[in-house]
Amino acid sequence: MFLIEGTFTRVNAEGHHGEWCVAKPATKKEKLQQIIDFACSKVNCAAISNGGACYSPEDLLLHASVAMNNYYQAEGRHFWNCNFAGSGIIAITDPSTGNCKYQLKK
Repeated sequence: MFLIEGTFTRVNAEGHHGEWCVAKPATKKEKLQQIIDFACSKVNCAAISNGGACYSPEDLLLHASVAMNNYYQAEGRHFWNCNFAGSGIIAITDPSTGNCKYQLKK
């Protein structure tokens, strides 16, 4: 089932267990840094800080995705809280990898 919400299409999949906000891979580095700065001024971004579970000095896309998701989860998981001027997308598959666990509030 597809639901149109603003500029997003929500896919209700069988076995759907959550929603996470991540950065679109084509987002420019400057925009990713702006997103990180904004989101981390509003929510805890310790996971992407040096020594954090999601810290990788070379992966700005990962840092932005974690920050965006933290903000999205904290703000109530409304589709508009994942827009970030068109740079966000809502994933229905958990993007967590290894020790880097993306927040999910139910």
